[in-house]
Amino acid sequence: MHRLAILFFTAVLGGAALVACQTSPQTAPAAPSKPTAGFVTDMKAFDAFIATKPTPEQFHVAYPDVMLVTPDMMTTREMRQNNSRYFPKMDPDGHIVGGSFM
Repeated sequence: MHRLAILFFTAVLGGAALVACQTSPQTAPAAPSKPTAGFVTDMKAFDAFIATKPTPEQFHVAYPDVMLVTPDMMTTREMRQNNSRYFPKMDPDGHIVGGSFM
């Protein structure tokens, strides 16, 4: 009986080690390594970032100084020429799939 308990304990410990070593697949797009300070000036990099379909949280991490105006927010409609306010188009899952600066 003692030998069976040792085998069971070893099997459980080995299974736990295998589960702990597995890595989960990356489901969310990676944000740029450094946040972009200020307003958007590099439109090519910005468009590439939007093509990854980021969440609003990922957008805020990548572009902390750009105001993301989501559909549930009230805002004025003054025209800004400095790419400081982005009106996103969202998919049903809440990811940004496009939009425009205003």
